[in-house]
Amino acid sequence: MGSLQNPFLPTTSTTFTSPAPSKRPRNPRIIHCSINPDPWTLSDGNDNYNPKTYKKHRKKPLSDDNARRIIKAKAHYLSVLRRNQGSHAKTPKWIQRTPEQMIQYLEDDRDGHLYGKHVVAAIRIVRNLSSKPEGSYNIREVMASFVTKLTFREMCIVLKEQKGWRQVRDFFAWMKLQLSYQPSVIVYTIVLRIYGQVGKIKLAEQTFLEMLEAGCEPDEVACGTMLCAYARWGRHKAMLAFYSAVREREIVPSISVFNFMISSLQKKSLHGKVIQLWQQMVDTRVAPSHFTYTVVIGSYVKEGIKNEALELFDGMKKSGFVPEEATYSLLISLSAKHGNRDDTLELYEDMRSRGIVPSNYTCASLLTLYYKNGDYSKALSLFSEMQKNNTAIDEVIYGLLVRIYGKLGLYEDAEKTFEEIEQLGLLSDEKTYVTMAQVYLNAGNYDKALNILELMRSRNIWFSRFAYIVLLRCYVWREDVGSAESTFQALSKTGVPDAASYKDMLGLYVRLGFMEKAKAFIVEMRNGGVRFDEDLYKTVLKFCCKEGMLRDAEQLIEEMGNIGFDKFTQTCLMAMCGESKRLEKADNKYDALDQPHSMALGLMLSLYLAVGNASKAEHILKMLLDTTGGLTIANQLISKYIREGDTSKAESLYNQMTNLGSMPETAICASIISLYGKQHQLTRAQEVFSRVVNSPATGKPVYTSMMDACVKCDKPVEACQVYKEMIEKGHAADAVTISKIVNSLSNYGEHQEAHSIIIKSLEDGKELDTVAYNTFIKAMLDAGKLNFAARIYHHMLSLGVAPSIHTYNTMISVYGRGRKLDKAVELFNMASSLGVSLDEKTYTNLISYYGKAGKSEEASILFSKMQEKGIIPGKVSYNIMINVYATAGLDCEAEKLFLAMQQNGCSPDSLTFLALIRAYTGSGKYSEAEETISTMQIEGILPSCAHYNHLLFAFTKAGLIEEAERVYRKLMSAGLTPDLACCRTMLRGYMDYNYVEEGISFFEQISGTVEPDRFILSAAVHLYKFTGKELEARTTLKSMNKLGVPFLENLEIGYKMK
Repeated sequence: MGSLQNPFLPTTSTTFTSPAPSKRPRNPRIIHCSINPDPWTLSDGNDNYNPKTYKKHRKKPLSDDNARRIIKAKAHYLSVLRRNQGSHAKTPKWIQRTPEQMIQYLEDDRDGHLYGKHVVAAIRIVRNLSSKPEGSYNIREVMASFVTKLTFREMCIVLKEQKGWRQVRDFFAWMKLQLSYQPSVIVYTIVLRIYGQVGKIKLAEQTFLEMLEAGCEPDEVACGTMLCAYARWGRHKAMLAFYSAVREREIVPSISVFNFMISSLQKKSLHGKVIQLWQQMVDTRVAPSHFTYTVVIGSYVKEGIKNEALELFDGMKKSGFVPEEATYSLLISLSAKHGNRDDTLELYEDMRSRGIVPSNYTCASLLTLYYKNGDYSKALSLFSEMQKNNTAIDEVIYGLLVRIYGKLGLYEDAEKTFEEIEQLGLLSDEKTYVTMAQVYLNAGNYDKALNILELMRSRNIWFSRFAYIVLLRCYVWREDVGSAESTFQALSKTGVPDAASYKDMLGLYVRLGFMEKAKAFIVEMRNGGVRFDEDLYKTVLKFCCKEGMLRDAEQLIEEMGNIGFDKFTQTCLMAMCGESKRLEKADNKYDALDQPHSMALGLMLSLYLAVGNASKAEHILKMLLDTTGGLTIANQLISKYIREGDTSKAESLYNQMTNLGSMPETAICASIISLYGKQHQLTRAQEVFSRVVNSPATGKPVYTSMMDACVKCDKPVEACQVYKEMIEKGHAADAVTISKIVNSLSNYGEHQEAHSIIIKSLEDGKELDTVAYNTFIKAMLDAGKLNFAARIYHHMLSLGVAPSIHTYNTMISVYGRGRKLDKAVELFNMASSLGVSLDEKTYTNLISYYGKAGKSEEASILFSKMQEKGIIPGKVSYNIMINVYATAGLDCEAEKLFLAMQQNGCSPDSLTFLALIRAYTGSGKYSEAEETISTMQIEGILPSCAHYNHLLFAFTKAGLIEEAERVYRKLMSAGLTPDLACCRTMLRGYMDYNYVEEGISFFEQISGTVEPDRFILSAAVHLYKFTGKELEARTTLKSMNKLGVPFLENLEIGYKMK
């Protein structure tokens, strides 16, 4: 077994042997073919050549002159081979046979083939099983005629010649039942190879275990086949685990297997594993190939391990291998990044000495090295050499050349190079733009630099941090404060600006006299060189306290103290001394104060709240509450935080006040609850509410805020509970509160609760306004209680509450939905006679109900009347009116209205086009409908599936299935995924007009893209049954039953053809 070679790797081969019959003596003079044989070569030692094993049209058996025919055919083959390969063609040597072997060859009747007739027949029969569904045949019955006819060697040949893994699996199972079968690592290796080629790793693993159980010791060929299978399909973890087991058995894979493994690992960027595997190769003394060196060196480079990469590179050359340009390029780039100039140049000279032309990537690495080291002359020389060698020069190399010209002061040459990049169409990288702008800046030409950057912005090229720095310098020199500030803000978003950018901005502010901005910058940079006055100190201190700039605030306070102490400054010093360890000084200053400055304490409190120093903030708060007006300032500070939306600071200050025994005002508590509601933090709002709800001072604002918080957090039931609790506590609910709670309950479907509150409010005789009644009517309209909504309206009128335009509009919807169009019209006329200014919404509402009732003429008159009243129709009004015409089949009127809409300056939207398409398709104008879809696309409005579906429905209804298919393809080409409605429409058309095969094909196309649908699945079952595909029909029906989708039995195929 150890002498067997691997048939699956490029460098080895396997020779199958079987006991020879006694009448066939061995011939030691067999000469094997030196290259891949042709169909007439009688050798079987082939690596990569896959001979044609049988002919489609078999010739009749020839006479004893077969040998002469074979010789003539061989001569013809060699002639063709020479013509194809030229004068240096290599032809195979003859295979010599004894007369006895020739007689046996002729008796086998191979007809010029590699195998005998029965072997060819077995191969063909097993291969033909691939056209049959799995499970539809019995391999034992199929191969019954070959029992005892195939030797073990011939069975291995049949197994090796199979293409499909299922055929290999089935034939191998039959093969093991034959008497001539003998467990061998060879046959298992064949199976492993086939499974590995198609990715059936699980089956390969099972086969390998079966081989072990059969007592066949795996050799390097079988193990190598498994390793290659793992590597081919990216199973690296399993591959490495299997390789460890192979090493434990002291089996050393071939170099081809190692190459397969390291290549697979490198493709997934597992460079560490590649290096580890390489070290194990060295330990086992496996001779590496050129490919091995190339891959391992690449992994060393990717890992940044320079010394080992160079050592391996030297070993590669000592082994007689010539490195590729890509290998040199990787090592040159790595050495250049490490700044090793000597190593880089040595590699480059070695590459040139071997006659290897460097690529543009290699040249770019060298140019970068020259630029960093200031070797500009060598850089220009290399660029000239690239031009001589016709090396492709990309944007990176041109950018380096522009930078070098700028360093040398050759600004015109840099500008010409930049223009050349533009002309060649290579200009796309922001670094090239910024490089040219920087060259202009160094030349003092700021306008040209700004023009380059503006050109970059106009082309939507992303700005890097360095690009913003250069742009800022341009604006500073142009003294454009607004643009400079905007650029500085953009730069700040990329990180803390560099010192030069701060210097440029500060110089700009000083030059233009913006002292406040300059001093703000000085504080930010902790630079105390600018002289502050008292008002400016306080202004900047407020900013620092607000932003939590503790160190800058302390510096400002000390500078204020050095100028002279006043009450404000003394209070600030006293408040911060504990932090700066000047307690004694603080106590002395505090003793000198009759009363600390409350505003200063409030300011310092905000500072320590901003920096998150809770203990210091609590200490200052206690001092503040002891001063006159301190509680008011604390409440104002909480109120300010709430207005700014700073929940954490407001909550922290609120908790500290309650811990110190000072309850904030109820208005503050209500504001905190409202803030939590806006931020959807209902739990925290409920915590604050629970603290104050039992306080005697708690009034209706706290309850109202809690109800608003519940409503904003989508908790209408909880809001209703708070409302009921408020009523129980004796707080009367006003019209606004009732309106809010009813509207919330209605919006979230809690119609019964809303109904109860409405009835309770009406029974209690609450004084309600028009808005409240409108809310009641709208809630009952949404609940479908139309009669009760009408009663609320009449109750409203009986109490003398004047209806608003919203009231009339809602009541028109009530009557319209209740199919009482006459009352809706009566209400509309009454509102008009009372002098109510009816708006577009009211007109449109009634027009819509006219259309639903089929009264298109009345709708058209009302639409014209609306325009006569001076109301300019909007997009919604036009859409509704076009829909009315579409419903009535008045496509001409719909088209005229569509044109009028555009003439009046109202741009149509997707719904407008949908209504127009509906009008065209309803009147049979299919081409106009399709042109409408094209018009949408021209105007930049993307059609939806609904637009195409109208056209699909019209075509399928008319039996124009081919046109429907064309529109469906157009839908797909528009980048849309057909929805369920489109799929139903197409399948319905196929069924109605007996397009059975097309329907089946369509169903199989969409079955994996649409959700399970009753009609689509039922139609598929009927189509399958109609064509006699009972298996597919049962499978689909079974799937429907499993999904719980009911089956439609009354569908009929081709009923519109009758």
